[in-house]
Amino acid sequence: MIEEQRIVEIRNIRKHYTLGGETVKALDDVSFSVNKGDFIAIIGPSGSGKSTLMNMIGCLDVPDSGEYYLDGKNVLSLKQKQLAEVRNQKIGFIFQSFNLLPKQSAFENVELPLIYRGLNSNRRKEIVMEALEKVGLADRAGHRPTELSGGQQQRVAIARALAGNPPILLADEPTGALDSKTGIEVMNLIRDLNHQGHTIILITHDLQIAKQAKRVIRIQDGKISERREVLVH
Repeated sequence: MIEEQRIVEIRNIRKHYTLGGETVKALDDVSFSVNKGDFIAIIGPSGSGKSTLMNMIGCLDVPDSGEYYLDGKNVLSLKQKQLAEVRNQKIGFIFQSFNLLPKQSAFENVELPLIYRGLNSNRRKEIVMEALEKVGLADRAGHRPTELSGGQQQRVAIARALAGNPPILLADEPTGALDSKTGIEVMNLIRDLNHQGHTIILITHDLQIAKQAKRVIRIQDGKISERREVLVH
């Protein structure tokens, strides 16, 4: 049996905020790990701490205390420039609102993070078309977001996240802006990507969405509990 490779290791993370003179525990001694090829869902209601936890995983914020190792690196020892490099190379972000540039084509939106990496144009074209092919939109490469449906826009966003093959796809409410039918199609795509070996961390408030993951981490009042789910196809 091949030993599982740990990609995310979070140990005893705490994060406090001061609101109206009161201290709020956004994350209270949170610990969990994610292995290569995992598909986990983090679920919780508004104010539970899941957005704060997502920001920690995505290297968009740092905790008050604790440890975070991402693909073998101690994230909390990195400076801002190094954190930006980690976000670009290690994490593919998928947002609820797509976050596509409206005046740029699908191709150009997917290409953007590769430009930041300094790849030459031929290599960028190869990676972009491969990513768009993977989400079934190679024939829409020249279309702007306004010329695409909501589902197609989210697929472009997923292709952008896939570009450069980051170790982790971090999806924040990826079906939140979609109708039910399109949401099912996007979740089918995300599950297919997991079957192909991509590691996925999905943030959601929707139990039906969370149940499609292999593992479910529940968060409430900054504390977490976990139970395993069985994927049904």
